[in-house]
Amino acid sequence: MTHLKRQNAPKSWPIPRKGTTFVVRPNFGFSKGIPLLIILRDMLKIAENKKEVKKAIYMKNIIINGRTARDEKEGIFLFDTLNIIPTKKHYRIILSQKGKFDLEEIKEHESDYKISKIIGKKILKGKEVQLNLSDGRNFLSDIKCKVNDSILINLKNKKIEKCLALRENANVFVFAGKHSGAKGKIEKIDLEKKIASINKGNENINVLIKQFMVIE
Repeated sequence: MTHLKRQNAPKSWPIPRKGTTFVVRPNFGFSKGIPLLIILRDMLKIAENKKEVKKAIYMKNIIINGRTARDEKEGIFLFDTLNIIPTKKHYRIILSQKGKFDLEEIKEHESDYKISKIIGKKILKGKEVQLNLSDGRNFLSDIKCKVNDSILINLKNKKIEKCLALRENANVFVFAGKHSGAKGKIEKIDLEKKIASINKGNENINVLIKQFMVIE
């Protein structure tokens, strides 16, 4: 099924609740991502309809995380990068303080990097370590990282540049819950309760570790 009722679309999608009955459903990551079609047509407004988006994809004018876009229904995730070849514009997918997907314009060299959170870790045969990431990727790496740390990925060579550890004074981004979209610095971590106190400038907020990721 490629469409869903507009009223049932995730609240993180910045689309009107009134309009056409159906909207496109992403191929993968329904609750965590947003379809490329909505980004190009409704957010950037560089295409008027699906036909124009499909043509741009066919012409290889859209680059996602360093590779050519494949489908207008492709799900785009938090901190993914988007390059528009004809306009020479580059964007990173973020969340607004209202918890809705938004676009941050970035420089071309910044589009070569992406941060992702480690949500799982496995030891494979041969003692290889597999890192399972929040955007659905899996990485084989010997880098010393723990679950709930983040990693900086070089999208050009598909390698991990460094580990961003979950620790006090680390800068974080909240991507879920009532504080979704907030940025701040960790004041204190309670591993037993799986929660952290985060200072976001004018106040301290308590956020579950599973609802935020380290960004610096």
